[in-house]
Formats: sequence, C-alpha cells, structure tokens
Amino acid sequence: MKTNPALRLLSIAGIGLVMTQAAWSQEDSYYYGGLSVGQSHSALDEQATSNSLLGAYATSSMGHEQQDTAYRLFGGYQLNRNIAIEGGYFNLGKFSYSANAPSGTLNGKYEVEGIHLDLVGTAPLTDKFALLGRLGIQYANTRDAFNGTAVGGGINASPNERETNLKVGVGMQYAFTPNVLLRGEAERYRLKDGVGNHGDVNVFSMSLVFPFGRQARERVATVSPAYVAPAPAPSPAPTPMPMEPAPAPVALAPVAPMPPPAPVLPKRMQFSADSLFGFDQSGIRPDGRAALDTFSQELKGSSYSQVRVEGNTDRLGSSDYNQKLSQRRADAVKQYLVTTSGLDAAKVSAIGRGETNPVTKPEDCKGNKTTPALITCLQPDRRVDVEVEAQR
Repeated sequence: MKTNPALRLLSIAGIGLVMTQAAWSQEDSYYYGGLSVGQSHSALDEQATSNSLLGAYATSSMGHEQQDTAYRLFGGYQLNRNIAIEGGYFNLGKFSYSANAPSGTLNGKYEVEGIHLDLVGTAPLTDKFALLGRLGIQYANTRDAFNGTAVGGGINASPNERETNLKVGVGMQYAFTPNVLLRGEAERYRLKDGVGNHGDVNVFSMSLVFPFGRQARERVATVSPAYVAPAPAPSPAPTPMPMEPAPAPVALAPVAPMPPPAPVLPKRMQFSADSLFGFDQSGIRPDGRAALDTFSQELKGSSYSQVRVEGNTDRLGSSDYNQKLSQRRADAVKQYLVTTSGLDAAKVSAIGRGETNPVTKPEDCKGNKTTPALITCLQPDRRVDVEVEAQR
C-alpha cells in the first residue's frame, strides 16, 4: 500500500503539536463548529482536459465559466491559544467550459466536493483580532460530464476522479464575543480533474464560528483588607483614696477639640485578575470596576506619594505573551484609577511582571499540562497588586 507523502507529513506535525500544546497557552481548550460561504475560482486546465479526450492540441477555441459559490461545514477542537484541529465537508461548486475542435464541439461540466482535515494556527494581534493560517489534507471527488458532437468513440462521458491532496489557507479572525467568531479566509485546493490532469481551485470565503461553552471564569475579587491598628487595652481601675474636702472651684480655660485622626492608608491591595478582566482580555469587567472604586474611595482624603500597579500572570503560556498581557492589564488598572477615580496620573505607575513573581511554589502546583486542576491551583499567581506609599 502506497503512503501519501502529504498525509504522512501532516500526521507527524499534528502529533508533535498535540504533545507540546501546554507550552504555548494558558487558554482553555474547547470544541467549536461553523459554516463557511464564499466564491470559488477554478484554475483547472480545461485545455489539457479537452486535449486528453480529443487528442493533443485538437481544440481551436475555448469558453469558460470558472466561478461559482462554495460552502463548507466544519467542526474542530482548539488545543490551545495557537493550534486547532479542524475537519469537515466542502463543496467547491460547479464549473463549465466549451471547446471547438475539427472533430466537433465538446461541452464539459465538473463539480468538486469532499472532506478535509486541517491544522489551524492562530496568532493573536489584539484581544479581538488574530491572524490565521491553515495546512491540511483533503479527499476530493471531481465529477465530470461531457457532451457535444465530438463525444463518442470510446470517450467516457461521465468520468470522476478521487484523490487525497494538500490544501492551504490564510486569513483573519475577529471575536465578537468568546462564543461568536468571524473569519475571512483565502484557501487553495489542489485537485485532479476527471481525466487525470492536476489543477487548483481557489476559495475566498467568510465563516461564522461558534465555540461551545467558551466562557470567562467568574471569580470573586480577592482584596486584602486595610490594616487597622487594634484598640488600646482599657486602663486598670484606680485604687480608692481617702476622701478630702473638695477644693474651691477653679475656672478652666476652654480646650480646643482634638482634630479627627488621619485616615489609615491601605498599604497593599491584591486583586484577582480573573475577576478584574474577561477571558484572556485586558478590558476591566463591571465587578472589577466596583472593586477598584472601593479601593479609590479609601484613598480619598489621604496623603500619598506614589501608587504602584503591578500585573502578574501564572507560568502557563509563553513568557513573552505573559509579559505583554500583564503589562496591558496593569496599564488598564492605572488608566481606570486616573480617569474614573480621579487619582493623580503623575503619582500612579504601571508595570507588568509577567510570570516572574508567583505566589505559589513549584511543589504546590505540579505539572505543565493545561488542566482545570492546574489552572485553579495557579489562580493566586494571576493577580494585580496595587501598593500605596504614604506621603512623608
């Protein structure tokens, strides 16, 4: 049995990507489905097809109808932020052409459909936009139908050809919500026509993708309470002394009332990143804004010289991506405190520390594979620390 080189190469790549998926992302895995509709452009060589049927260079003129509507039904499994496995059914449409030859006329029609299995790579550009690339294999059935005065004499009027070959594609993706994605893609299918000649069909399409159950985790903000000094212990009762005659009353000068005590500054506040932000995003959620409003109210009327905002992530995912995500989140908290809560921008700084400052210890959360248990164990590392330095 002969092994298709394209199938063997894709299988090896797929096994390697599945084994290393945990090293690239801290995003949960999920299933998805979708529908794609677009326009197909045939680049099959009808001249070669006609010559194969009627004899080499037998045609004198050609007419083409090389565009049609293509659609695809697909489903997939997102292994991590960067890689998905996707498969489905495709129909590239129907195409037709006509040829004139000394022996008569030849009219040809062909339709292409089949199934595919792809590796889909995703490179996020922002919280919403991402680049897409795909490499896959497809098993296509090309059905031909020929008629005309030149058909006959041993010509098969209804041939078809089945073949496994490569397909590639590039595109863009936009996330309306975690559960609704829009893709625009350009794909190329390598095919064989019904009489043995190879060519391409290019497809330009729009797709709607629906992840199943891909939701941001709802967590309650973890906020360290402000330090309050304990109340002083009551003084011991005085020992009774012998009664003496009361002295004459003495007029006392009025005493000014004591000023109210200065408010106690919160030294360091810690906010859970899972409650401040949405799923793998840097936009502050309503619950997160409420927690930051409470913190800013505690600063009202206090004297402080500096407020430092530090973003932190867990160790899952690449260190470069984690560093950028932590900086975006720290910047978002600073922006909110300045624009909404009225803090002095000159006194607020923001820095992303990525995965370099974890709270958990390696022996507490073992393993590198992205599992629900490990994600939950590393939750304390995903946080935003806000430290306040009192005015001197």
